[in-house]
Amino acid sequence: MAQLNFIEQGLRVLNIERQALADIKQYVDENFNNACQAMFDCQGRIIVIGMGKSGHIGNKIAATLASTGSPAFFVHPGEASHGDLGMITKNDVVMLISNSGETSEVLNIIPVLKRLGAKIISMTGNPLSTMATLADVHVCIKVEQEACLLGLAPTASTTATLAMGDAMAVALLEARGFTADDFALSHPGGSLGKRLLLTLKDVMHSGTNTPIIGVTQTIKDALIEMSAKGLGMTAIVDNNQQLAGLFTDGDLRRILEQKVDIHNTAINQVMTKSCTTATADMLAAEALNIMENKRINGLIIVNEQNQPVGALNMQDLLKAGVL
Repeated sequence: MAQLNFIEQGLRVLNIERQALADIKQYVDENFNNACQAMFDCQGRIIVIGMGKSGHIGNKIAATLASTGSPAFFVHPGEASHGDLGMITKNDVVMLISNSGETSEVLNIIPVLKRLGAKIISMTGNPLSTMATLADVHVCIKVEQEACLLGLAPTASTTATLAMGDAMAVALLEARGFTADDFALSHPGGSLGKRLLLTLKDVMHSGTNTPIIGVTQTIKDALIEMSAKGLGMTAIVDNNQQLAGLFTDGDLRRILEQKVDIHNTAINQVMTKSCTTATADMLAAEALNIMENKRINGLIIVNEQNQPVGALNMQDLLKAGVL
């Protein structure tokens, strides 16, 4: 047997699919615009229907729409014919997906959708197909060839369909002014939700766990406080309990090189006076960005009076799943 060249075949497939994506750019046209407008104006839900591989892609498109501000769900055409059509109302927009545009299981439910008065969008590879003709709006997803050598397995066509669905979802996201906070509301679980929803008050050390000493105390006092609180830093406050500066492990290394008397030197002589701070209602993801940009390992959290109310370091963000 001749040795199989999997790399060559893999590259061939990717080249065909890349060309398919380039080809469908021409179909982001007025029909695409009308389809997006229909979904934007929809007062109900966007229902995505497809059979076989088109159904798998349709399920993903529905999930993407739903998570980006356009309520949507997938209905299997076989189940639709046996009761699930009751999930669809006249206020909904129905997206039908079929590469041939002649899938019988999908065509069979179009008369019912028409009678309901639901708006129909079709995505097919044949603008002259029955499904394209019967739809209110047709978006073409035609590709020149499948990546399968037999020309049978849906490959380039399903890639093109998924990409067109993504284009619609993101276009709608932009039109709705969908924000990161909106996205977080539909993704509360896992690290994504934590990155988007957690504020510093949820993860910071506060109360007696906040490392704080006064400006008249010594470097030794600062070291004791840092060791007790375990954050690698301590806030320095004046007589009004307002933040006057910060002392960190890095500052300690520098003064030890200078052979400073840690027992008798006041902390206000070696502290960093201009330090980066944050507020308790700041998003943890925003604080992480600040710490990474400034290359610092911790933050002091202050209130409106510039008084320390908490502290945190990178380890806290890591434990919270933000990092």
